[in-house]
Amino acid sequence: MADTYTVPENARPERADKVLAQAFPEHSRTAIQRAFEAGLVTCAERVLTKKDTVRAGDLIAFSLPPVKATGLTPADIALDVLFEDEHMIALNKTAGMVVHPGAGTGDDTLVHALLSHCEGELSGVGGVERPGIVHRLDKDTSGVLLVAKSDAAHRGLASQFAGRALRKEYLALVSGVPDLLSGVIDRGISRHPIHRHRMTVGDGGRPARTDWERVEAFPPIASLLRCRIHTGRTHQIRVHLKSIGHLLLGDAVYGWKPDARLSEQPARIMLHAEHIVFLHPITSKVMDLRAPLPADFRRMVEVLRSSSGRSSH
Repeated sequence: MADTYTVPENARPERADKVLAQAFPEHSRTAIQRAFEAGLVTCAERVLTKKDTVRAGDLIAFSLPPVKATGLTPADIALDVLFEDEHMIALNKTAGMVVHPGAGTGDDTLVHALLSHCEGELSGVGGVERPGIVHRLDKDTSGVLLVAKSDAAHRGLASQFAGRALRKEYLALVSGVPDLLSGVIDRGISRHPIHRHRMTVGDGGRPARTDWERVEAFPPIASLLRCRIHTGRTHQIRVHLKSIGHLLLGDAVYGWKPDARLSEQPARIMLHAEHIVFLHPITSKVMDLRAPLPADFRRMVEVLRSSSGRSSH
């Protein structure tokens, strides 16, 4: 069924796409552009283009084109759901799961799993029946991940990430024990000039800030740190902590090597997105979510406690 809008009597002549975007803020500008491209915007039975001018008293009718299928095959993969409603879903992503399909990935990504889990609930993001991934976690990183089910929820979440209005905290097991109990790393991050799969810190990189505090020490082998990131750069925590001499356990890409002092070695990078605070994209309710530590992370903490012979908080 088409929506209708009558241009107010006191309105100045304006482009049709701008008028609709202002009148229907629940629809993204991209969605409205798709309506024009599909010929679904009319005035007095005349099909409008986005550049056509509309005037006071004009009755505009429009509808959105049907949501397209993704072309991906849904996969029935169990998900650890922390919160879900008709607008969004928050997950505790398992380590080893790739978020987005891409070159070299199979049909077992998080997107494939969400297509199955949210079957019939996705109103379309960008005109395609797909979940709206607003941020990413590396394949080996576990923890909380937010996903939108609609364009409106996607815009609401994306604006909070872009405006750095959320609180994002990670738990990280790192080599060595920092001399300080807490600190701030405020250094830019850019692509490594030689090893393109790595990032590096230094002048000229994109601004990045990580606050950290020591939660538990396993001297002299390792420490458990809580990290709050104010930006979302690729590999931010990994390269920032390396820059102060504390590699993440299991992070071979950035130089970690198995430690003979450990009775067991980590099977992956020991990083977990544990806590996030944000506003619900539709209701504006404060959402405070925590993702419990996975078994492999808890196991490594126990290994460190026994291998160091003592622990301190």
